[in-house]
Amino acid sequence: MLDELDRKIIAALQDDLPLVPEPYKAVAERLGIGEEELLARLAGYRARGEMRRMGAVLRHREIGYAANALCAWQVPAGRLEAAAAAMTASAAVTHCYARVPRDGWPYNFYIMLHGHTREECSRMAAALAAELGLGDFVMLFSTKEWKKTSMRYFGEGDI
Repeated sequence: MLDELDRKIIAALQDDLPLVPEPYKAVAERLGIGEEELLARLAGYRARGEMRRMGAVLRHREIGYAANALCAWQVPAGRLEAAAAAMTASAAVTHCYARVPRDGWPYNFYIMLHGHTREECSRMAAALAAELGLGDFVMLFSTKEWKKTSMRYFGEGDI
């Protein structure tokens, strides 16, 4: 369970890290705690599986990954775990979900693929399909991006 300081730390880290020589020290000072306490809390989140990682988020279109596609697959229920293991091992796959199919929409497994071109995405999907012996999938390419942001769990008022 998160305490008040945890919520403040997470709220502070939802924003960009300051571009200074000691960014964690700057965040800790903003929170009114020591850098050691901040780093210990972060290590605890990671050890408990509450935080997966911290890393850079690139704007993929600006660095040349101009194509992305939501790929919807029909995967037999008994093969979902194997499909997920194979798909998540691919560096091109950024999201991977199972969902309940609906009337008129039989797909139950979804991934997001990113590539430089639509053709590259199509080749990657075909390779994954061949690797897994899956033949029934559709690719829905993005045509416009209206919003791209990380999830914000706590607001500025929590700091």
